[in-house]
Amino acid sequence: MSDVNLQGIGMTSRRTRERLIQRLREQGIASEAVLDVIRDTPRHIFIDEALAHRAYEDTALPIGFNQTISQPYIVARMTELLLEDGPCEKVLEIGTGSGYQTAVLAPLVGHVYSLERIRPLQEKARKRMSLLKLHNAKLRHSDGGMGWPAQAPFDGILVTAAPEVVPEELLMQLAIGGRLVIPVGGSGGQKLKRIRRTGENQFDTQELLAVKFVPLVSGTIR
Repeated sequence: MSDVNLQGIGMTSRRTRERLIQRLREQGIASEAVLDVIRDTPRHIFIDEALAHRAYEDTALPIGFNQTISQPYIVARMTELLLEDGPCEKVLEIGTGSGYQTAVLAPLVGHVYSLERIRPLQEKARKRMSLLKLHNAKLRHSDGGMGWPAQAPFDGILVTAAPEVVPEELLMQLAIGGRLVIPVGGSGGQKLKRIRRTGENQFDTQELLAVKFVPLVSGTIR
């Protein structure tokens, strides 16, 4: 990919990106740091070329394997929620997917450790991290529900697929003072939650907004 591909033309141009940023502001995204990263991240390289003209719409789009790239508003809101209490040195991401959320997180935190259960998606995401020179993102092909115990504890954990209940393993991998941003629920409806670890076995949970994510499932695909 050339620099022109990264900058975008036509429907992926800077002007189109600015319209998206304006829309995110209108929807309540207040963090200028988050908005700046979303403005500078070429979302069109994270989706198939046939859909590139829709890259800067505020909508989820298919990326194959029954997975989606989250809508920019949700990416912005989850990132903002994760960082609201202050900076994060180590962040665990469950569900790399296309790598778009990873690419938004990487400039804002010390290190991102991202797990993806579907190997072809993970391999594509790795190439995009390399293209964008995001060297602080470490990607691994693994079942996300168990987290990454060897790298714990984490200042932040961000989950991009919805379990029926919050996995205990993820709670235990949070540092004291760390926060977990996660969609929770099944077909009856999902809620985005932010859970802060306030002590060894103490957690403070906020329920924030109704969301719709693919389910968090176990096992890996090669």
